[in-house]
Amino acid sequence: MLTILANRTYRNLLAAQVIALVGTGLATVALGLLAYDIAGADAGAVLGTALAIKMIAYIGIGPIVGAYADRLPRRGFLVAMDVIRAGVALLLPFVDQIWQVYVLIFALQSASAAFTPTFQATIPDILPDEAEYTRALSLSRLAYDLESLLSPMLAAALLSVISFHWLFGGTAIGFVGSALLVLSVKLPRSPAKPREGGIYARTTRGMRIYLKTPRLRGLLAVNLAAAAASAMVIVNTVVIVRDTFGFGQREVALTLAAYGGGSMLAALALPRLLDRIEGRTVMVGGAAVLTAALAALGLASGGMTATFWPVLLSGWFVMGMAYAAALTPSGLLLRRSAQAEDRPAVFAAQFALSHACWLIAYPVAGQVGARFGQQTALFVLAALAACGVAAALWLWPVRDSKTIEHEHPDLPENHPHKLEHTKSQAGHAHDYLIDDLHANWPR
Repeated sequence: MLTILANRTYRNLLAAQVIALVGTGLATVALGLLAYDIAGADAGAVLGTALAIKMIAYIGIGPIVGAYADRLPRRGFLVAMDVIRAGVALLLPFVDQIWQVYVLIFALQSASAAFTPTFQATIPDILPDEAEYTRALSLSRLAYDLESLLSPMLAAALLSVISFHWLFGGTAIGFVGSALLVLSVKLPRSPAKPREGGIYARTTRGMRIYLKTPRLRGLLAVNLAAAAASAMVIVNTVVIVRDTFGFGQREVALTLAAYGGGSMLAALALPRLLDRIEGRTVMVGGAAVLTAALAALGLASGGMTATFWPVLLSGWFVMGMAYAAALTPSGLLLRRSAQAEDRPAVFAAQFALSHACWLIAYPVAGQVGARFGQQTALFVLAALAACGVAAALWLWPVRDSKTIEHEHPDLPENHPHKLEHTKSQAGHAHDYLIDDLHANWPR
């Protein structure tokens, strides 16, 4: 898996991703503690709202960037977004009002919504070989797990000697480091071709490809299940550990680290697992385990006290493993489901639509936990995850063939596409992707 690190461009981009995500992880811990510092027991509701604002930024900005990604100089654009994020992070320690949290989170996440899909769509162009790209996805998953594992552990150590406000400084350093590493490499130009049509056609192209592809509709349902589980972890961990258990800041960080540890362990095993088992089985199976874990924790959490902490740690660890299984293969699925020129738009669509799931899950986790208690939140989010699993099983065909025989009655017989792919015995068949010549999925 590590052989792809011989590619200098990919190696530096992975390092940029790791450094930025560690900084982001410090901000996640600090934001939860900031919310608790301002709102006390209502921190879950505040954090849920702040994260919902984050999702609104993602959903609104992501498709627009995807539509015009082919016109942007990748390196300069990525660096600019890192600089903006670093600047906003430096302002967060001075916040003392809830509305200020909301404004700065929107600014920070708008920059992230522009950065992330552009970054993700660049990797397949650097690693065109599918086997290499599969391993890159696992390394990317590990990078995200560092946000969940290393960042909380680092935060726990730092909180022993400094106030949580200083953690935002680490976030700014992470973004600056990311910008410098991106500057150190030359990125390939986007293969995307300029598209005809107005802003509506351009901004919705990725969405239309995504929603017309059955396996990607199934992926969206898996995203809903994953968001339900992870929202419980991100939003309510600080409330459970601080308010219900009566523990301190370090225990908050360690509890979040349990979730990241499970995810990291799964990410290490996934490349070999995906060589033997279909992605659909792994992803839907992971979503099902998330659902079961939420429900099991709900059943076990009656009269939740400090003695429940080991059970919570175990549950978060299992959910971290299942979360990685559910979402790590998604990049490979997107790569297989779009032409090279459409990948930036489709990656942006995944970014926006997956975060629409988070927009549902974050407020549910925060508001239900604050109003009705954490046990109820576990059950409600388990029900939401179950809806995602059921939808994935329905929308994602068990037999998901890449090559599909189909017809083009609207094209002349001498059209280059027909001449290239039509065989006398097999008919017209090739890897089927939604594009200008294939507007809908064959029935």
